[in-house]
Amino acid sequence: MTAQKIHSYTGGHVFTNGYVVEHDGACIIIDAPALIHEVIQQEGLKPTHLLLTHQHFDHTEDVEALQDMGIKVLMHSPYNETLIRQKEARENWGLPINIKPFEADELLDGKDSIAIKGLEIRVSHVPGHSPDSITFYLPALGVVFAGDTLMEGSIGRTDLPGGSHETLLDGIRSKLYALPDETVVCSGHGSQTTIGREKSHNPFI
Repeated sequence: MTAQKIHSYTGGHVFTNGYVVEHDGACIIIDAPALIHEVIQQEGLKPTHLLLTHQHFDHTEDVEALQDMGIKVLMHSPYNETLIRQKEARENWGLPINIKPFEADELLDGKDSIAIKGLEIRVSHVPGHSPDSITFYLPALGVVFAGDTLMEGSIGRTDLPGGSHETLLDGIRSKLYALPDETVVCSGHGSQTTIGREKSHNPFI
């Protein structure tokens, strides 16, 4: 029997979800909302890799602190200030966001699968919310980390720079809805859901 556990954490100015997955010796983080590094330290977790679903500020605010802990960062494409959107957050919303440019240890553009300590992670590029949005499906755990593509009864905003409503819907139908119905969806905001539930009840698709 394999040992597995998914820790969830919600933090930052817009209540963003981050996750830590432990499975058979692998320990990874998905997304980096503010102060998730403190939770990791408090819980005594030892993650080796951070996987970013996209670069929006609420998902990357804690990247620097995690890199300082020696954690490797994997994301779709190189750091891009436009994708981060922190200038907009500061000037339009008055949020004290200060994310320094950072470099990825590995870029995932063009890759459909990676493995970390034997844990298979299938990568899908699903733009529409953000041009760099990707999802991470872990078949061994029956879970997909969807970022802000698909959420319980909802989808990600598509009115942001680089967004496209039709592109997002097409990606959800072709890539996420192709997963088994029982697949648990862990999203960037809100509660967990399943692929089957969203197929039946999501009013946006």
